[in-house]
Amino acid sequence: MIRGVLLLVCALWACVGQAHQMKAAMTKVLFNARTGNVEVMHRFYVHDAEHALSQIAGKQVHLLDDAAAQQQFGRYVASHFAMGYAREQAQSFSYVGQELEGKFIWVYQELPVPDAAPAQLWFRHTALQDFWPEQMNQINVEGLGPVRSLQLTRESGWQSLQY
Repeated sequence: MIRGVLLLVCALWACVGQAHQMKAAMTKVLFNARTGNVEVMHRFYVHDAEHALSQIAGKQVHLLDDAAAQQQFGRYVASHFAMGYAREQAQSFSYVGQELEGKFIWVYQELPVPDAAPAQLWFRHTALQDFWPEQMNQINVEGLGPVRSLQLTRESGWQSLQY
């Protein structure tokens, strides 16, 4: 009986240790007719952002009390995300900013909605993939009909959605 309980406790402890081992981020790209902008909202775990920035800086970084580090991470994400209306022809997004919300850091970008609805969208999203090869960045596109999604890995390069 005690042996069974100990095995269960060890198994649960191992699960807790692996609770945030999946390296993933979510990006929402919203074609917002009301504002006239393509609004990009990237969501990363603070834990992942701190580890990446700590590797870059060569010292421990804590985003909660470091506005400069938050901005550095936001700029890093913005430089690793691209969207275009043709392959490898990235649009020039404006960097809006970033904010912490619980266990997440959000990074915001925008650009004006094109005059004509795009027939296809091309994406590249390599944030954190230089630190963790298993990093998966999911992109959800809204505002052009049904929500469409892409999951980009280190090997993905540019990927497209057809409309």
